[in-house]
Amino acid sequence: MMLTIWRAAIINAVIDIKRMGKQMKYVLHNIFQFYYQGFKGMTVGRKLWIIILVKLAILYLVLKLFFFPDFLKSNFKTDEQRSNHVIEQLTK
Repeated sequence: MMLTIWRAAIINAVIDIKRMGKQMKYVLHNIFQFYYQGFKGMTVGRKLWIIILVKLAILYLVLKLFFFPDFLKSNFKTDEQRSNHVIEQLTK
């Protein structure tokens, strides 16, 4: 008797998970469609997003080149020396 109750509970849980998966897929699809249609219908906003993305790319490149130099490559000659240094720093 107890075993059949547990089986029924497990079967119901599996069915609920499958149903939730379909609902989640439907919700994610609706969210995607909402943003897709919104960006598709933009005129001025599209230009602003392009400007924002270009500014972010330039900002990333400037920060990467000038403020985050490759410390390991400039201070160590071989990969083994670099890996030893990283291990020492991590285990301090």
